Amino acid sequence: MMETWRKKGGSAWERTKRAPGLACRKMWQVGKDDPRRAIHAVKVGLALTLVSMLYLLEPLFEGIGQNAIWAVMTVVVVLEFTAGATLCKGLNRGLGTIMAGSLAFLIEFVAEETGQVGRAIFIGCAVFVIGAAATYLRFLPYVKKNYDYGVVIFLLTFNLITVSSFRVSNVMKIAHERLITIAIGCGICLFMSLLVFPIWSGQDLHNSTVNKLQGLAKSIEVCVDEYFKSDEEDKSCDEDPIYKGYKAVLDSKSIDEALALYASWEPRHSRHCRYPWQQYVKVGAALRRFSYTVVALHGCLQTEIQTPKSCRALFKGPCIRLASEVSGVLMELATSIRNRRHCSPELLADHLHDALQDLNKAVRSQPRLFLGSNCSQASNMLAVAAAQARQEKEREAAATGAGGGGGGASSLLSSAKTDTSTLREWKKTRSKKELSAAERKVLRPQLSKIAMLTCSLEFCEALPFAAFASLLVETVARLDSVMEEVEELGRVAGFKEYKRDDDDDVVTVKCETPRVDVCLNNLPSHGLD
Repeated sequence: MMETWRKKGGSAWERTKRAPGLACRKMWQVGKDDPRRAIHAVKVGLALTLVSMLYLLEPLFEGIGQNAIWAVMTVVVVLEFTAGATLCKGLNRGLGTIMAGSLAFLIEFVAEETGQVGRAIFIGCAVFVIGAAATYLRFLPYVKKNYDYGVVIFLLTFNLITVSSFRVSNVMKIAHERLITIAIGCGICLFMSLLVFPIWSGQDLHNSTVNKLQGLAKSIEVCVDEYFKSDEEDKSCDEDPIYKGYKAVLDSKSIDEALALYASWEPRHSRHCRYPWQQYVKVGAALRRFSYTVVALHGCLQTEIQTPKSCRALFKGPCIRLASEVSGVLMELATSIRNRRHCSPELLADHLHDALQDLNKAVRSQPRLFLGSNCSQASNMLAVAAAQARQEKEREAAATGAGGGGGGASSLLSSAKTDTSTLREWKKTRSKKELSAAERKVLRPQLSKIAMLTCSLEFCEALPFAAFASLLVETVARLDSVMEEVEELGRVAGFKEYKRDDDDDVVTVKCETPRVDVCLNNLPSHGLD
């Protein structure tokens, strides 16, 4: 017993000693995934230091007083990772505060003329009506999407000012001081977001779209290569390139919508910032529909029933060529968006059509796998079935002559005799005349059963590959919608025309598979602050 406790204590001590190292490595990895996180942390620390001067410096504290805490709260709540998110929350907070203060002043002005009791009733009714109406407005899709945080701040500020004005005489002075401190906090946030190493939501959305296209291109190419690898070849045990490529696309809906919203709030900071950000969202939706086929292709690698390697090898070349063409189109779309130019005219060539035709010819060249048995196999089955019919007829005649004794075991043994020796025996003893009516009567059902069984076995072997090939063709069909959305993006955003020399002048940027957790961690929270 003591030995067990000693082992548990030792293992707990080892984990405790490793904890600081693990924490440091985790923190380093977070910064390595996106170095801008470290920059944002420094910016927040600097902003909090600046706003704390309202408390630390005596002249500033005498002018603002205890309400300086509202400036600190504003910096903590409003300062977000990107400039667009900061502008969205900052303007919402400022607009909500101003509207709440103005409405509270109007309520207080009217309530003063009604007496003490009437004033209390009037304030209670005003709080009920304004609170219910503002809460109902939050359910409107447009308000929910753009001004939800501002409505929450409006409700909070309105109730604080209106209710406290019943007991406090100088409430308008307090509201004025709070408005000033909130403006100071918002000003510091905007200064840090827009002027000190700014991080733009529009650029993040632009780069995210490029990375998703490249990730899908890599996923398709690796997936098809893995499908046609033989058992002797070293299969990659780590399928993260396939999984990460389409997972980043499937999980990107909320990220794209949030980045597009925040990008619409950002001021013009370069000649590339006035883009139709909602069109990027449409491109992301088309990519998600496209990625569903990639998920299904990846599933074909993990099914329990697989087409034999010898059958797959017959179609390896056409399938790999088709996957390469699809991947090349996706990479060209990614390059066109990254370089802000229209797609290459080579995309409109017949490369994809030729690859599809090659795959179609390869499938048609192997009708045995998809359409049934060939002539020689049918002849062999006919011979086997005819031999069985003749043997059955002879057994029946023998059983009739012998009075039916001992025929059960013999019938069972002879019914199982379907190998090549049976076929050879039938060929030696079969006369060239036509089959008798009795033989044909027994032959037809047996031939039908054998043909159906053989055909079913061959079709079952080919069925997994048929599913894989049909999904590969489906990627080409869904690629059209992706190309249409990218072309529409280039048209609306005013991309420059394609020139062959453009790609030679552009430095190739290494774009790894997009990390969904990076984008999610960088998005602002929408809690009640």
